Amino acid sequence: MNSKEENIKSDIIDEDLYEEFDDEELYEIVEQARKEALIRATMEHQSKKPKRPFPKWMFWLIAIALFINVIAILPSTFSIPAIDFLITSAKLSTKDDIKAYKEAIVVIETGDSKGTGFTISDDGFILTNYHVIDEGTTITVAFPEEGLFSAEIVEEYPEVDLALLKVNSEKALPHLKLAEKTLFEEEEEISFIGNPLAFNGIANEGTIIGYTELNSWELPVLMIQAPVYRGNSGSPIINSDGEVIGVIFATLNHEVHGKVGLFVPIDYFYDRLNSTSINEMK
Repeated sequence: MNSKEENIKSDIIDEDLYEEFDDEELYEIVEQARKEALIRATMEHQSKKPKRPFPKWMFWLIAIALFINVIAILPSTFSIPAIDFLITSAKLSTKDDIKAYKEAIVVIETGDSKGTGFTISDDGFILTNYHVIDEGTTITVAFPEEGLFSAEIVEEYPEVDLALLKVNSEKALPHLKLAEKTLFEEEEEISFIGNPLAFNGIANEGTIIGYTELNSWELPVLMIQAPVYRGNSGSPIINSDGEVIGVIFATLNHEVHGKVGLFVPIDYFYDRLNSTSINEMK
């Protein structure tokens, strides 16, 4: 990896499908340690009085506390915000347009890594992030209905964290329509679908904040106010017309807006797509 690619990751929290601890998770860890210390102290206190019978109420108190500890140490997948996005996804997935979009969303696996991609043509071209596939020797793509495929890399654009893949299918594949340009209004509502955390095909929604500059990028990227998690890398940003205007690649702790999602405008893909690939997709 060259120095520019290393610099790109300096602004990124959702770095190659994993995420740093946030305040909520740190709070849970502290609470877990505090509860464990309380239980140990209680048990040590009881052990110093062997002649007294162990009260049943104390047994149940410890059992409940241990159960709470198990809940506290579960992955962030089951934190309250994560449960909220699952509820949102369930509601959105009842809509016909979201159901149709989800058919074109794929799981991309390269060894131990998992990310998101989406088909952009019926003959199997797939758009995703470069960092999702950059260390993969073999790439497996899973469709929700069409099953598993082996994918090959057609083009790579590490400077804008995008990659174009291709799978071969005997029948036409479901795909999303790309917008001709990344046009939007401030606070415009968008939807996105991906494979965050331990889940697949999760639909969610958010609003566009606007462009921001990254220290390690020559071009500005767009911010969204939305619940973006690790594994959402490669998720399409879909506008109200059902067109993809960008690709999620990271999250960022912004000094004004807090934790935001970042996406690459679809314009950057067009700017780098060579004529050969354009003709193949037509």
